[in-house]
Amino acid sequence: MKYSIIAEEFVFDDFFKIKKAKIRHETFHGNEIVVERMSFERNNSVAILVYEQDTDSFLFTNQFRYPTLEDTDGWLLEIPAGSMKPVDDPEFRMREEVKEEIGYELDSLELICESFVSPGGCSEKTYLYYAEVTSADKTTEGGGLETEQEDIQLVKLSKEDVIQKYHNKEFKDAKTIMAIQWYLLNY
Repeated sequence: MKYSIIAEEFVFDDFFKIKKAKIRHETFHGNEIVVERMSFERNNSVAILVYEQDTDSFLFTNQFRYPTLEDTDGWLLEIPAGSMKPVDDPEFRMREEVKEEIGYELDSLELICESFVSPGGCSEKTYLYYAEVTSADKTTEGGGLETEQEDIQLVKLSKEDVIQKYHNKEFKDAKTIMAIQWYLLNY
């Protein structure tokens, strides 16, 4: 099916960007329509489920997430993740984020999937990974970058605790839920 972009402009241009477009596209019934759409433009991201073999634990981050305040106390338990720059290699960025956030060096990464976060309104795609480490792979403190005003706590949860929290619907972050579901289906 064909489409053409009639007009495009940024209507908000700051740390985040919002693009407005007028688009003509074919319909499933053989007609054409013209629609206006907006896109929250955000760089792609990386995220990872990290399993620490010698402690039989998963490694999570706990940090304050302002957009969640209406439904949470603001602190969110989630897997390590970060935004990419357009020139970043996803695996490189993932290794850097894990070092910055939880202080671990990664050996090998397994790509779980690439997915759009919310394709109805956002351009961001997430590269979701899995990796196994040991406690000896913790080489730095972690905690995030002061230059990015990050304040990140490492949280180790046993496999049993993770499964229980998952079944009790305690995880509120989509990428974390997807990674745990993948683990439960594959291990």
